[in-house]
This record gives sequence, C-alpha cells and structure tokens, in this order.
Amino acid sequence: MTNVVATNQTILVVGGGISGMTAALEAAECGKDVILIEKNPSLGGRVAQLYKYFPKLCHPTCGMEINLRRLKANRKLRVITLAQVADITGQAGDYTVNLVISPRYVNDNCTACGDCAKAVTTEFDNEFNYGLNKRKGAYLPFAMAYPQRYVLDPRLIGTPDADQAKAACKVNAIDLGMTEQHLQLKVGAVIWATGWQPFDANKIQPYGYDRIPNVITSVEFERMMDPFGPTRGKVLRPSDQQEAKNIAFIQCAGSRDRNYLKHCSRMCCTATLKQTTYVRERYGDDGQSTVYYIDIRAIDRFEDLYQRVKKDPKVTFIKSKVANITLDTKTGNPILHGVNTEGYQRYSTPHDLVVLAVGMQPSVDFTKMPFKLNLNDSGFIEAAPSNGGIFAAGTAADAMDVNRAVQHATASALRAIQVVNQVAAVEV
Repeated sequence: MTNVVATNQTILVVGGGISGMTAALEAAECGKDVILIEKNPSLGGRVAQLYKYFPKLCHPTCGMEINLRRLKANRKLRVITLAQVADITGQAGDYTVNLVISPRYVNDNCTACGDCAKAVTTEFDNEFNYGLNKRKGAYLPFAMAYPQRYVLDPRLIGTPDADQAKAACKVNAIDLGMTEQHLQLKVGAVIWATGWQPFDANKIQPYGYDRIPNVITSVEFERMMDPFGPTRGKVLRPSDQQEAKNIAFIQCAGSRDRNYLKHCSRMCCTATLKQTTYVRERYGDDGQSTVYYIDIRAIDRFEDLYQRVKKDPKVTFIKSKVANITLDTKTGNPILHGVNTEGYQRYSTPHDLVVLAVGMQPSVDFTKMPFKLNLNDSGFIEAAPSNGGIFAAGTAADAMDVNRAVQHATASALRAIQVVNQVAAVEV
C-alpha cells in the first residue's frame, strides 16, 4: 500500500498534463500540501506530444524541463502515477477520495538504463505516437518522462518476455509481483485537470480516415514532425512511406457540426497555421500547403501568426467546407471534392497527404463518474456552486490552447487554496 498522508487541508490534483502540473505547482509553491495523480506512467499529457507551441514556435521540452525542476524541488508536492479516482464523497473542505493504482512492475531501483527493453522482443502500438509506430513491452514512455523509470506493459506479465526483462535488470528493479493498490485520501479540495482527447476521425465518414491511408489527423502530423517521433521528422505517407510535399489541411474536421462536435475548439486554426510552418521548415519552396477552411479564428496575438502564414507563397487558403474525399487508386493520393465559396468553383483536387484538424473533447466522460458535476452541452466541467470544492483546470473546463490552459489552471489553484484556507481558519 502506498504510504501517503493527507488531511482536509490537502489539495488533490487529478491529471498530470500542463494544466495539472501548473495547478499543483502553483498551490504547492503557495505552501499548500498537494497530491498530483496521473493515470499514465508519466507526467506531461498532450503537451509532451507536441513538436512546437504556437505562436512563438518553440519546443515544449523547455517548459517541461522548467516545470519538472520546480516539481522535484518542492517537498509540498507528491506525485502518484498510474492512479485514477474511483470515488469521491463528502463536501468542500472534507472529501474522501478512493484511488486505484495500477502496477508498474518496476520499482524505485530503476536507473532507466534500458536493459529490460533490450531483453524484450514483444512490441505494442506506441500510444505516445498515436499508434504510428511500435514500442517494446518494457519501455520509457518518452525521453523526458517523469518519473524517469521504465514500465512493463501489463500484457507482458506471465510471458517469457517478462522473465527475460527481470533477468536482464542488474538493480532488481523489475517486480513482477506488483498488484493493484487501493488508497483512500482525505482532502479539502479537488482540481480536475484530466485534459482533452482528439475527436475520433473515424466518425467523419465522408473524409475516409478509416479507409484512405493518406488521410491523417493533426495530432498524428504533430508527432511525425518531431525529430524524435515515429518518422524522425519526415512527413511520410502511410500508404507507401514516401515523403509528402503537397499537403492539404482541412479545418473544423468534425467541429462546429451538429452531427459530431457542436463547439469550436478555439485552437485548431492556429494549430494548422503552425503546421504549415513545419512544411516550410522541412521542404522550403518544394513544399505546398493548402488550407481548406470555413473561417480562420486566430484571435489576439495569433493574428500575427496568421498574417505571417498568409504572406507565404507556398500556402494557399481555400474558403470551403470539403464535401468528401475519395482515393486515387493509381497514385494513392486523396482527392478533395467541394466548392470554393469565393467564386463558387467546384474542385476535385489531389494531394499527397490530407491532415484533418480534429477538435478537442473531454478525455473523461464525467456523466459516468460516481459523483455529480455541473457540465456544459459539450461535456466540459462548468464552474458552479453545486460543484463545491471541486474545480476544473484547463481543458477539463473547455477547449483552449496551452497558454489559456495554464492561466485557467492557476486560477483553479487559487480557488482550491481559498477552500483549504477556510478549513484552516475554522479549525484554528
């Protein structure tokens, strides 16, 4: 059983992405006891999967490194990975939280040497790269993973590979006898920072994501462009592994549509603008980006990025909602069909690759939780007095970009601090 002491003046943060890390750090640096839990083997969330941020187009490893340094230095903050909330009961200032902690099968002795991975042959789809490549059954989720410890895939347990991983470890870090743990905590406030997930492109039948190999999503394209990603920074067509230089970006893929996601995710347009700069970076004048859009929502400081991209002669904007995509069986090219509403010209245009700018939706179905939260029509957590001392942070509250998620998480930390301060005042 994990030994964690918590009181009604402790703040629990659920979710270890950029919003959860921010909320936890801000509260801990104000002197509050904080427990940060994450369902995955390491912290980082979706931001760790980005190649670059917008609008400055810097790499997220910098911000990650700063946050991890802050986290490691703060004794008020404790991290539990592979943990999920099973139940919450009580009221603001007095919650009882039941956690379920999955086994890692690797203990604190791990030095991240990688010997266990070398001994294992079984491979699984790599979740960090959205299944674009494979990873070993013993693995480090990504280079900057925290904790910097390997993990054994539970599907490996009971196989010869698990025994080989254990035999290869020189520091006795592999513990195949680890079991699921149940932990009960007493906390005063809870911050939900469970983040977002990309909309399932398989549901958009006219765009053929499920049947046309060279139609991918914006999150997959992001991983492709990372030099440490599945294709080492090359834009490779899934059908033939050839480099794609003529790339179509389709905006609002499933968003602002009563059949799929009704809301606007507020970051898809800017993400696409950013990704056109990747094509320029990779191919120079040999690359061509075509953006099919309803309207471009690049507000505030993102307008500068939009104007910069518009000036690029290798980027074309077509005002149109693409009707459907078909496959050229000879070339493997996706062919986009629709009407350019500026001139009302019909088009059937082939491209090497199509990138669907899929929207954001909550990563958790809060309606299935064993406790009630106030939700909006899109399933995000709304701020409401009935939520008591439970607050949403970042994209658990709404679709937003990284900068706004960080700001929102800081505000949520302040709200949680107010709750536990009130508890402390009453007890004094």
